[in-house]
Amino acid sequence: MGDLGWVPLMSDHSAAALPLAAALRSAADRLSRAGLVDAHVDAEILAAHVLRLPRGAVEAAAIRGDLLGAPDAERFETLVVRRMSREPLQHLTGTAPFRHLELRVGPGVFVPRPETEMVAQLAIDALRAAASPAPIAVDLGAGSGAIALALATEVPHARVFAAENSVDAYVWTKENFALIGADNAELAFIDLECAFPQLDGTVSVVASNPPYVPDAAIPRDPEVRFFDPPAALYGGADGLDVVRVVSRVGLRLAHPGGMIVIEHGEWQGEAVRELLAADGWRAASTHPDLTMRDRATTAIRP
Repeated sequence: MGDLGWVPLMSDHSAAALPLAAALRSAADRLSRAGLVDAHVDAEILAAHVLRLPRGAVEAAAIRGDLLGAPDAERFETLVVRRMSREPLQHLTGTAPFRHLELRVGPGVFVPRPETEMVAQLAIDALRAAASPAPIAVDLGAGSGAIALALATEVPHARVFAAENSVDAYVWTKENFALIGADNAELAFIDLECAFPQLDGTVSVVASNPPYVPDAAIPRDPEVRFFDPPAALYGGADGLDVVRVVSRVGLRLAHPGGMIVIEHGEWQGEAVRELLAADGWRAASTHPDLTMRDRATTAIRP
């Protein structure tokens, strides 16, 4: 038959070996009982992390009947137990996918979510449409750097500036900027109110995923409630304290015709539009994500 191009994970049928397929089934069953909707996906991702393989290769190995050696089985079990406690999958693997990027994340930084990819798309579209050979974008409250690095890598002729004011988050932002290595992106540890005065009146796109959960609200998901940093979640009594800051700073930074893009909770669209209009922004519009929930609002600097 010739070389089929694969090597079993473990060919030793010793007592310490465990069939990978059985390990995945057991993990998925326990993760499901812990309340995880995509338990089998989580199990495969954790196995892929342990084995340093793509997820597809893990699926193929399970079908082939490959075995999981004792050290790998022990590591896998430890991660499954941690995931059962609802520790974020991204904390366990140390990475979070965002558009075409693979970002480093962990305790102290907000884990980027799929809905923020739509926020990034709105900002990218506006930046690409800017009437400048080198338009400028600013990400206020960069966190992991997801939005800023997406802008910098997907609009390479732009200049992108990112501001972060949390020491714990900045460690991860700095690491991701170094990892991605976008020459057109600049990171600053600075209070948002004081961010980039040298750019006043020159910015084409101001983007932000600020904290917007009202202080009295309780996030549904344990991964958010217990593991995301409070500074990245809670935004005052109505959740909009930092949105107000972003709006004011955005007005200072943006040139006439420049756009602001702000992520928010699904019930906050009207309040954010009113806030932006009161500050002097024009044409405020709220946009749904792929699940048809309102999650971002844009407006134009007059």
